[in-house]
Amino acid sequence: MIDQFLNYLRFERNASPQTVQTYEDSLREFESYLTFREDGLSLEAVDTDLIRDWMESLMDRGNNASTINKKLSALRSFFRYALKRRLVEKDPAHAVVGLKKPKPLPQFVREGEMDRLLDNVEWGDNYKDVRARTLLLLLYETGLRRSELTGLDDGDIDFEMGQLKVTGKRNKQRIVPFGPELAETLRKYVIVRDEQVKGDCDALFLSDKGHRMTGQQVYEIVHRYLTGATSLKKRSPHVLRHSFATAMLNNGAGLESIRNLLGHESVSTTEIYAHTTFEQLKRVYKEAHPRA
Repeated sequence: MIDQFLNYLRFERNASPQTVQTYEDSLREFESYLTFREDGLSLEAVDTDLIRDWMESLMDRGNNASTINKKLSALRSFFRYALKRRLVEKDPAHAVVGLKKPKPLPQFVREGEMDRLLDNVEWGDNYKDVRARTLLLLLYETGLRRSELTGLDDGDIDFEMGQLKVTGKRNKQRIVPFGPELAETLRKYVIVRDEQVKGDCDALFLSDKGHRMTGQQVYEIVHRYLTGATSLKKRSPHVLRHSFATAMLNNGAGLESIRNLLGHESVSTTEIYAHTTFEQLKRVYKEAHPRA
């Protein structure tokens, strides 16, 4: 039956040689699994539970969810073909649900790396340097999205209360607090900006020509400075948002508080940072424990 199916792929579906080979590898692997079982089952005797057992054996051998789902897809195609041609009496694969692919954990800059970037780099007093350090610190200390940062106006800063009025997704507003260091940095930035750049709008962050900064301009600044501070593949403003949330969690903040600061609709979105922290904890354990 497998040979018939492969010929069907080649000559009726005009599948590429690579596709045919991929399907054959998966089906032969499943056939071998049946052969080496104690009961030596044939393809005609396959049921849903047996397919699930096979998937479990693939997991035991270190296959990830994506690989297993591709193999399952080949098996589904095979049984659909066999059922249509009445080579089997039932299709046991159609009811088998594929594995959920784990969501990638967010990347973040470690606290020590951010401290070295913000404190040890020789920052100048010119507008570009002052602006770069200010927006890096603001993103790291508040967890704002790039669009939220570019949308800030001077009037959104309340220095007396130490808070920002932030307009997030779907124009929802929230209040985000900030500390004395960012307050001092923002005050210095505004003085330098007003001295060196002639602005044409109320935006907090201005381009060199005095216009509201674009998201792309913010990205380029963050990417340039993170490149010298971390080995992460991703070096975007959103990485600083992740870094803010991870640092908050590592230093005792609760998920609900972090959710409010980030402007997440649900705490389930924020929970990914708990997984990040736990993965970091596991790495520390493995590196530190002599018998780990």
